[in-house]
Amino acid sequence: MSTENEGTAVPPAPSAPPPPADAPAASAPQGAHPGSAPAAGDPYGPPAHHDAGSGESTSAPDPSWPPPPPPSSPAYGGDDGAGHGAAGQGGGGWGAGWGAAHQQPAPKNGRGRGGLVAAVLVAALVAGGLGGGLGYTLARENDSGSSTTVSSGTTGGNVKRDPGTVAAVAAAALPSTVTIEAASSSGEGGTGTGFVFDKQGHIVTNNHVVADAVDGGNLSATFPDGKKYEAEVVGNAQGYDVAVIKLKNAPSDLKPLTLGNSDDVAVGDSTIAIGAPFGLSNTVTTGIISAKNRPVASSDGSGSKASYMSALQTDASINPGNSGGPLLDAQGNVIGINSAIQSTSNGGFGTGQAGSIGLGFAIPINQAKYVAQELIRTGKPVYAKIGASVSLEDTTDGAKITDQGVGGAEPVDPGGPADKAGLKPGDVITKLDDRVIDSGPTLIGEIWTHKPGDEVTITYERGGKEHTTELTLGSRVGDS
Repeated sequence: MSTENEGTAVPPAPSAPPPPADAPAASAPQGAHPGSAPAAGDPYGPPAHHDAGSGESTSAPDPSWPPPPPPSSPAYGGDDGAGHGAAGQGGGGWGAGWGAAHQQPAPKNGRGRGGLVAAVLVAALVAGGLGGGLGYTLARENDSGSSTTVSSGTTGGNVKRDPGTVAAVAAAALPSTVTIEAASSSGEGGTGTGFVFDKQGHIVTNNHVVADAVDGGNLSATFPDGKKYEAEVVGNAQGYDVAVIKLKNAPSDLKPLTLGNSDDVAVGDSTIAIGAPFGLSNTVTTGIISAKNRPVASSDGSGSKASYMSALQTDASINPGNSGGPLLDAQGNVIGINSAIQSTSNGGFGTGQAGSIGLGFAIPINQAKYVAQELIRTGKPVYAKIGASVSLEDTTDGAKITDQGVGGAEPVDPGGPADKAGLKPGDVITKLDDRVIDSGPTLIGEIWTHKPGDEVTITYERGGKEHTTELTLGSRVGDS
């Protein structure tokens, strides 16, 4: 599954339509789209392989972390995204092992049409301007006093929106969302979204939105009323793709968005997404929850890191720039963080960026809340683990514990949770509690919906026979 990073900035649309070109239309190359850009190669290469959920909570570096994305992994989407990326669920499989030692496949080349997206967007704005002007001119010239048109005595601004309507939810939530601009010390960066988490000025967003500014650089957050604040990264979790930033000189009247319960969400529930798709801040889109517990592995585009989630799937339109923004229910409660999108195999609608095809993925807010609280408290993420290396190879049979760990380490940590539960190399994990496990990334995503210390039931196959065992999840601190 391929996803796109929503943190990439795009040029703003012109404020006025351009003058008509003097050159005849026939001078353009046949078949070319006005304003379109040449297609570019697919920036998302196949990932490496790494240890899933293993590693000790010590200061010694863990060679299995951070885990690389599985082959065919989507880049951060949604940014979203909204857009960022979901990987490994459609068609291509999850790729090779978290801890399995084998040759990484060669990157696949792809062609995108990102330039076409920008061109279509600008063309739509220009056409709208011309259409509006033309409509006004015709109305003025044909107004002879005999029109049968009936005019409303009120404008939209005076109409009361009932609680629960999309307009009412958007009006309440928009003042607590921000457009984030992040840039590294070299000036590279992009745009994403975030929302007010508490009255102290903490903003929750995606890790891939602010990654460029983690080690220096510039970071700012702009509210819909135009007020802009400098910000700093409090903590970031690459594996969860969650980050917390804090406003400098935060205003005293911040209104945190109400957090819902993502466990109570049902397929078919209405959703509302807020973000800055392609740099268009304060954009509201709607849809439904189209699936739950969707295993998603998303790439940052570098081919060396991956994030895993058991995601909420929505058909609300999510595009690059939506990443980190809130996914709301019909009452305006945050039920997820828009993070990734599924894109078409050729990169979707853009040069290096995909557009919405109705498959967006959000980190459930119950998980994101726990991660954000840990980041605020300690500045570091805490991950649950089973202490075993599992394969990310293409499969639908389960998560197989590898015969060899990363860097020659043991595939099952001696004395770790899996070891204590009796798991061995070659065992294939097929269920975690009542969740069916069809691959290594699915197992990782499900483990990370839990907290260290949680007790889970593992169902596995060994020698053609099914077994179950109880396991107490361990923990590891940090991304490296």
